[in-house]
Amino acid sequence: MTTLVTGGSGFIGQRLRNYYPDWIYISSRDCDLLDVAAVDRMLGKYKPKNILHLAGLVGGIKKNANNQVDFLEKNVLMNMNIVARAYAHGVPRLLAALSTCAFPDIVKTYPFVEADLFIGPPAETNFSYGYSKRLLHVLILAYRKQYGVAYSTFSPSNVYGPGDHFDSEASHFISALISKASALKDDDTLELWGTGEPLRQQLYVDDLCKIIPILLEKHNSDIPLIVAPHENLTIDMMTRTLMHLLNKENKIVYNKFLDGQYRKDGSNKELLNLIGNFEFTPFRDGIARTYEWYNNVK
Repeated sequence: MTTLVTGGSGFIGQRLRNYYPDWIYISSRDCDLLDVAAVDRMLGKYKPKNILHLAGLVGGIKKNANNQVDFLEKNVLMNMNIVARAYAHGVPRLLAALSTCAFPDIVKTYPFVEADLFIGPPAETNFSYGYSKRLLHVLILAYRKQYGVAYSTFSPSNVYGPGDHFDSEASHFISALISKASALKDDDTLELWGTGEPLRQQLYVDDLCKIIPILLEKHNSDIPLIVAPHENLTIDMMTRTLMHLLNKENKIVYNKFLDGQYRKDGSNKELLNLIGNFEFTPFRDGIARTYEWYNNVK
């Protein structure tokens, strides 16, 4: 059965190629998902049976905060185009990636669960991006209810690992941290955004690559299934883990600006009920592998 992946040149899409080279990977060079006619032509050409929708405008906290219009308009439009045209072309299965950024900034009880998605607004720093992902879930729910299709969504936590964006505005925290820390000289100070206190679940990219085919096969429901590891670490804990790995004792300073959401840890109970026991890569091991990859390719 032909599986087509949007966002095929992105971080997760490129890593998936190592595991599933026979899938069809579509990048913005192959098809502009903002152009509905181009989406029609692409689906007519490949006639997929499964679509894994990973494409989206993404970036770190600063890029999110400074480009709210782009993050809302472009993500909503490409999501509308791919879902609507997939249905029009009779694609039987579609699995779309949300993000835990779509969940509320604050909930009463942590870790939050799938049913908490709509109980409050997303964090201010991810406001437009978070709502664009919520609207994608609403769109999927609407198609399920009106047309009975096997379309569903999943919500990964922060994803990191080999192949991530380094040294760019699109860098996420772990890749930006590795880039900064590896360049430090003995007397340099490592300056980071925020306070170091926020908590994050960091999902190693290869773990997600192993989970996705199981979701394609088994996750046909109306819940925005959370995909997250057990560990929930502070920014400072992650930073010091890397510095210890690199044998660096540089001073660490936080600028207390744009701290972001304090915590957004999600429960993986529903995930494990679906896929069974899964051994998530410990953060210490994952960041070591990521640094090794970065050090070899830089």
